[in-house]
Amino acid sequence: MPYVYSFEHKHRKPPMSYKDLLGGKGANLAEMTSVLKLPVPPGFTVTTDACRDYMHGGWPDALDGEIAKHVFRLEKAMGRKLGDPFDPLLVSVRSGAKFSMPGMMDTVLNLGLNDVSVEGLARATGNDRFAYDSYRRFIAMYGRIVLGIDGALFEHPLEAAKEAIGTTNDADLDVDALKVLSKQYLAVVKRATGQPFPQKPRDQLRGAIEAVFKSWNGARAIAYRVREKISHELGTAVNVQTMVFGNRDHNSATGVGFTRNAATGENKPYGDFLINAQGEDVVAGIRNTETLEDMKREFPEIYGELLHIFLRLEAHYKDMCDTEFTIEQGKLWMLQTRVGKRTGVAALKMAVDMTKGTKDGEGGKWTIDRAEAIMRVTEDHLDSVLHPQFKNKGKVLASGLGASPGAAVGKVYFTADEAEAAFKQGEAVILVRNETSPEDVHGMMASKGILTARGGLVSHAAVVARGWGTPAVVGADAVKIAGNRFHVGQTIVHEGDWLSIDGTTGDVVLGQLEMEASKPPAEFDTILKWADQIRKGKLAVRANADTGEDATVARNLGAEGIGLCRTEHMFLAPDRLPIVREMILANTPKQEVKALEKLRAAQQSDFEEILEAMDGLPVTVRLLDPPLHEFLPSVEELRVKQAKKGKLSATEHKMLAAAESWAEHNPMIGTRGVRLGVIKPGLYAMQVRALLQAAAKLRDAGKKPIVEIMIPLTVTREELALARSWVQEEVDAALAGMKRKPHITIGTMVETPRAAIRADELAEVSDFFSFGTNDLTQLTFGFSRDDVESRMMPAYLEQGLLKRNPFDTIDQSGVGDLVRMGAERGRATKPGLKLGVCGEHGGDPESIDLFYRAGLDYVSCSPFRVPIARLAAAQAIVGVGDADK
Repeated sequence: MPYVYSFEHKHRKPPMSYKDLLGGKGANLAEMTSVLKLPVPPGFTVTTDACRDYMHGGWPDALDGEIAKHVFRLEKAMGRKLGDPFDPLLVSVRSGAKFSMPGMMDTVLNLGLNDVSVEGLARATGNDRFAYDSYRRFIAMYGRIVLGIDGALFEHPLEAAKEAIGTTNDADLDVDALKVLSKQYLAVVKRATGQPFPQKPRDQLRGAIEAVFKSWNGARAIAYRVREKISHELGTAVNVQTMVFGNRDHNSATGVGFTRNAATGENKPYGDFLINAQGEDVVAGIRNTETLEDMKREFPEIYGELLHIFLRLEAHYKDMCDTEFTIEQGKLWMLQTRVGKRTGVAALKMAVDMTKGTKDGEGGKWTIDRAEAIMRVTEDHLDSVLHPQFKNKGKVLASGLGASPGAAVGKVYFTADEAEAAFKQGEAVILVRNETSPEDVHGMMASKGILTARGGLVSHAAVVARGWGTPAVVGADAVKIAGNRFHVGQTIVHEGDWLSIDGTTGDVVLGQLEMEASKPPAEFDTILKWADQIRKGKLAVRANADTGEDATVARNLGAEGIGLCRTEHMFLAPDRLPIVREMILANTPKQEVKALEKLRAAQQSDFEEILEAMDGLPVTVRLLDPPLHEFLPSVEELRVKQAKKGKLSATEHKMLAAAESWAEHNPMIGTRGVRLGVIKPGLYAMQVRALLQAAAKLRDAGKKPIVEIMIPLTVTREELALARSWVQEEVDAALAGMKRKPHITIGTMVETPRAAIRADELAEVSDFFSFGTNDLTQLTFGFSRDDVESRMMPAYLEQGLLKRNPFDTIDQSGVGDLVRMGAERGRATKPGLKLGVCGEHGGDPESIDLFYRAGLDYVSCSPFRVPIARLAAAQAIVGVGDADK
């Protein structure tokens, strides 16, 4: 298979379906060229295959020849040659991975210029200023990206040149200043590398392509992929495209446009552009931009042409598109398109609106169905509309553009490194920059909010923040940054001061504003209603809740029951802990029974609240799981107290003895779960009695409690049968004499590899399984979650040793296999066995897809992830093709 394809290559399928091979950008450039016949500058794509082969074995032998062949074809088509001294061809070299990674990898523009061809460009265009502006940009970009030179070494001479003539605008520099800058930049390269700037265009091209390949494994790209759960093995394509110039004259411009408003979802195009500029100026936020409405005034005919293209693109992709365009001396060129990133509010509105019909630019309309609409909304979209907002308005210090909605409060930091360091110290951070660049991505990831003094709605800060759901305000030009402080008028804000920003309104307020829960838009309920219709009877969503308050919240968010009620959380309440300790410290059976009775009364009250909140819906109550030493002070804590005070009280001495007695070297696989019940059977009996008495009281009040009792950490049939007998004994006693006995089910939590493998045996004495994927992950990998996540996991993810954090997204080929095996073997023994999952994976969309395919009946997650699970469950059903069955 070739390594290189031209944009106009006739593929067997539509080019946009070849994103694995051509990358997203290359596939869409080919689609616009060969299918839509839009004005796209000619070019070719070096495939992801070439990048992967480069990563594993160096520069492929056949690649130079293929590139040379396509360069020759491009030169022939354009009637110009790279490096020609009279009328040179110039190209851009851009990355383009399968999944959009805005700003994470490298781009080189104006490639093909050298000391000779710059003169040819000046003569051919009759514009010396344009030629030398392009050359100095190319030297700086190539030097920074390909040769690894510090960008500040190019920035300092540029700032000095502008300061010398009293301007802040690059476009005000005349040709003489640009010639001087070009010479200064060439000298920078010579000093930094010890070699002159490369003059041969073929060498320049190979260097640029190789730099893009290398940028795939750059720190910022790796960090972005880890966050976005993108495989490190995909590689990036490289697009080599004929340059068109928005910086040629004042009849030229460059811009970025969205076919709809990516912040609000309004069906109205928006974007930014700059006259006499190149694309990097718009995205970097170096100059404050003008809007597409301004473009209507400056270039009315081209504005109309662009909007017609927007309609065609939307109709073709059936989605909102993000585009880059250039106007060169009055002619419009489309440089790229992709399905655009959007805020949560916008995603919800667009998804619903697109089911109602949209004009296609050719006199017709296009629509999407409801199943497709729910596939357009992501976990982050739903999460973002649940972001808190400010409760009250504060005195506005400065205003910018609301680039990514939501409210954020944090301490001000001015560099990405400082922001990251503060975050690791537990601080809430607001990153304040003149503009952000891809090198800032680690600091942006650590920040609650982002504020930039420059840039527009399509600047790097805006696009990345929207993609992550991080509140952001950009283009707040009243903010003047100097070192570790900024000022607005007479007000000075120092590093570490508190700041509040509103990414919806664009307001910046000094100090800490109080926040409150947000009010999701109407489309939030519409999308979830459609999702519920698809899920009905196929995959239920429950919540993990341990209090009546949590259960009420979960039900209000759409939970269809409780999949995990952890009874030990009730024991940790300040008024319960002394009773638990009394039970642990009991010296006689009589003392233990007395303490257990106190606990029963307290637990019954808790169960009543939970069952009432979930009236008519199932509630799965897990009997006590953790080891008893967790309810006692630590041995170390008591020893330190003894050393400091010289003695302990009588009760403290008892607690120390008990803590030492119950202490274990590895409590995670020690005396916990059902093993605790074997040693202290009265404990489980008390819990079951409290639960059944709570249910009886609610039934007497006309309620309909549905009780499911779950025994934790069983690994053998005999163990589960014994524990079930204790539970059944209490159930039989509680229901004795009743004519219409409620159906109470007894099941177990499958949380060890052995339990999953021997699920056929456990099913003989179980009414349901609930897969506890948190412990199942720990025991399958041999990881202690508390230890590996902060210390080891980041290194494993960055180096590609693990594709995902298995505690966030279920390990498909390990833990996932155990879930599938357990479900299959359990159902083989008992076809009607109910199956659920109650680990944190129950709220993760990718994991939910696996659970649905494994045949589970429900997933359970934290209350605030219930809406996400409802959506993800419907998406899993649509993805499998079961939506209409």
